[in-house]
Parts: sequence; structure tokens; C-alpha cells
Amino acid sequence: MKTPSPVKLTLVTASVILCWAYSPIGVHLALHSYSPGQLALGRFLIASVLMAGVALVMRIERPRLRDLPWLLVLGFFGIFLHHLTINFGQQFVTAAASSVLAQSVPLFTVLVAFFGLKERVTGWRWGCVLLGLSGVLVVIWGEHGLGQIDPRGLMILLAALSWSLYFTIQKHYSRRYSPLTTVCYTVWSGTLLLCVYLPGLPAVVSQSSTQANWAVLLLGAFPSALAYLAWAYVLRHVEVSRASVALYLVPPVAMVMAATLLGEQVSLRVVLGGLIVLASVGAISLEGRWRRKPLRVHGEHPQAVAVGVLGDKGVAEVRLDR
Repeated sequence: MKTPSPVKLTLVTASVILCWAYSPIGVHLALHSYSPGQLALGRFLIASVLMAGVALVMRIERPRLRDLPWLLVLGFFGIFLHHLTINFGQQFVTAAASSVLAQSVPLFTVLVAFFGLKERVTGWRWGCVLLGLSGVLVVIWGEHGLGQIDPRGLMILLAALSWSLYFTIQKHYSRRYSPLTTVCYTVWSGTLLLCVYLPGLPAVVSQSSTQANWAVLLLGAFPSALAYLAWAYVLRHVEVSRASVALYLVPPVAMVMAATLLGEQVSLRVVLGGLIVLASVGAISLEGRWRRKPLRVHGEHPQAVAVGVLGDKGVAEVRLDR
């Protein structure tokens, strides 16, 4: 495969950052006319159609019958629960704060690994979790003050937990299906579950403002579909550790977009909390590099790595035991 030029890779990466940074902006605009459930369904109906076109061109694998229940579970955590809770929570926090809180997924992944899978968690990772959660508190403090927290806004943290569970389950299927195949079936199964919000959706679309309908269309086409494909293209040509660094730009870009397009005033405390959260997430990934041995014994094979996108922003690197 011909290696693309650095300029092309930079442009593709920049487009991914812009798409995922737009996501909380689009959600904020669409929620003026759509309910959280209708917004999630409208967005992923569009994404499902686009993914169907990609699947036909790429000729993805058919799922095994025994895997269908688990693919529905992936759709539940990765699409249904994640986007319902993030849409609901964003009614009570700014788009800038939402972009930061959604980055806490790796912190919850550590907690899921310890409490759910009984995996050993190092002191370094526990320190990163505590640091990240303190950053979350600073973001909340910067939004409303600790004495005026609207607990409904914390639903975004439930969205992050949902994605952590999604990646834990996805790890089991990373060897059975290609990343594109897994993403397609996750999007389709999640959209199927969201169809409980179908009654009344056509009326909402016809009565909504042009701005809200365009926001839903853009959310479905770019952050929910095309950005995934662009990111997969980047990962084919760039190491995961290098590519993931670029995604730390998503919250700052989202803050700038929120200030420009929505007129949000981002406080210094929210910025500080965002830096703390991103630092903790970056520190978790650094531990894996420090522990990785540069040399391997003759005949030993490198561990497989499953890469997945965290919601509309971020990357996970999961090592799989042979």
C-alpha cells in the first residue's frame, strides 16, 4: 500500500479533529428542537445509511448467528446508552464542558477492569484515575460551582462509563471481525434499539428549525460516520501512540468552536479541569509504553492490538493476551 504524504495525513487527521470537536456543538444546537432520544435516533439513521453504503463497497463480513446477541449488546452500550446519556446530560452543561467530561472514558476503563474483570491495576493507574476525577470536579466547579451542581449534567460521566463497558466487550470480538465490520454492526444494532423513539420523529423533523435539522444531518454524516472511516485511514499509516496524541486537541478545538458558534464563555477553571483530565488520560497511555519491552525473544510474537474510537473523540489501545 502506497504511503500517503505527510501533508495528506495531516489534513485527514485535522478533519477528524474538527468532526469530533463539532459533535457537542451539533448536539447543543439540535437539542433546541429534538429530545435526547429523537436526536440520537435521527443522527444514527443517517449514519446507518452511510455505513450501509460503505459496507456494500467494502464487502464486510456477515456476522455469525451466535454473535448476534453480543453485537446487540455492543450497540446498546456503544450507541444506545452512550448517546442517550450524553444528549440528556448536555442539556445541563455547556458544549465545552461536555467535550472535556467525555474524555474521561479511559479512567472508567481502569475502574471496569478492576471491579468487573478483577484485573490487577497498578498504583500508577490508580493515581491517574484520582487525578482525572479531580479534573472532573474542577470542570464542574468551573461550570456552576460545587454548591450548585445539577446532577443531571453528570449523565455525561455515565456516557463515558458506557463506552468503557463497550470497549471491554469489544475486546472479545477484535479477533473475529475487522474494525470496520465491528463498527458497522455496532452502529446498526444501536440504531435498531433507538427505534423505540421513532414514533413522533417525522413530526419533529418537519416542525424543527432548519438549524436544528442541519445539525442532526451533520452529526450523522461526519462525527458518526465519515470521521470513523477517516480515522481508520490514519491508523493504517501512523502508529497508534503517535496518532492518539493529535486527539488531545479535540477538547480545546471544541471550546473554541463553542465560543465562536454558540457564544459560550469558557472559564479558566473549565480549561484547567480539562488540562487535568487530559493529563491523566495521557499518563495512563504512557505507562503502557514504559512497561513495553523494546526487544523480544526469538520466536515470540508481538501482542495483537485492538484499536477503537472513544465515542466521538479519543482512542483506546487494548493489548490482547494470546
